[in-house]
Amino acid sequence: MVLPRFCASFAETREDKGMLLEVALPLALAIIMFSLGFGLTFADFGRVFSLPRAVLTGILMQVVALPVVAFVLVSLTSLPPGLALGVMILSFCPGGVTSSILTKLAGGTVALSITLTAVVSLLSVLTVPALVGWSTDYFLGSAAPDLNVTAIGMSMFVITAVPVMIGVLLRFVAPAFADRHEGKVSLVALVLFVIMVAAALADNWAMFAANLGTLAPVLIGLNAVLLLLGVVVARVVGLSGADGLCISVEMAVQNATLGITVAGMVGAVAGIPEYAVPSAVYGITMFVVTIPGVCLLRLIFGKT
Repeated sequence: MVLPRFCASFAETREDKGMLLEVALPLALAIIMFSLGFGLTFADFGRVFSLPRAVLTGILMQVVALPVVAFVLVSLTSLPPGLALGVMILSFCPGGVTSSILTKLAGGTVALSITLTAVVSLLSVLTVPALVGWSTDYFLGSAAPDLNVTAIGMSMFVITAVPVMIGVLLRFVAPAFADRHEGKVSLVALVLFVIMVAAALADNWAMFAANLGTLAPVLIGLNAVLLLLGVVVARVVGLSGADGLCISVEMAVQNATLGITVAGMVGAVAGIPEYAVPSAVYGITMFVVTIPGVCLLRLIFGKT
């Protein structure tokens, strides 16, 4: 088995773990967030006012409903506390940078997807630190590390909000340059995402292998529930089928790299802690579940 041997050897290389956590991981996330902003315009944020019901529904579903669903699923399983916390950290993250591509595949409203990803990504600077602080105490109890929620919020602002706004501003002042290089920047972001997922799994291979039978069903179940919940709630509040498909994808496709990075902030140890494993696994399974899932949902809800 090549992959387990590779991951085991990777995990044994301890001298570079501090550098991976302190420099490479936040830098990779910053580049990924820059790629998000590089594809945005100020008009994308203006849709908050032109599509208020759809945007508000999408925000509430991501910021409130998604963590609630994750908490219920985790409470019904026997996951170790560290992995349970990791699932919750994942649930607090905004949509991933590939959500607009999958929204287009699903026949959803791509403009709404772009707006939700942008707005919730910026809101996460406030929501993620507070929710992580609560969930760490809840799941780890007396074993919980001391967290400086303010410091986590400031770190997130520097490595998420600032790169997004730099990307937006660069596109604003040099749109032709942005159009020429957006594809290259997105490719770099994708490569960095794959590297971070592989690193998180490699650094925690023993825990990943020991708990895969329990963790994978939880994450796949979470993914499936979120896809269905998005379109159902959208229909209840009177949104179009395309808007519902968009919200489903935004809920199901999470920023796994942010989850891995936040897990590192919580762990505050050399390397990548166990809390990052759910985000790393979900970074793989979300595509396996979401792509066929949205195709099915498009057949059912796409024309409503």
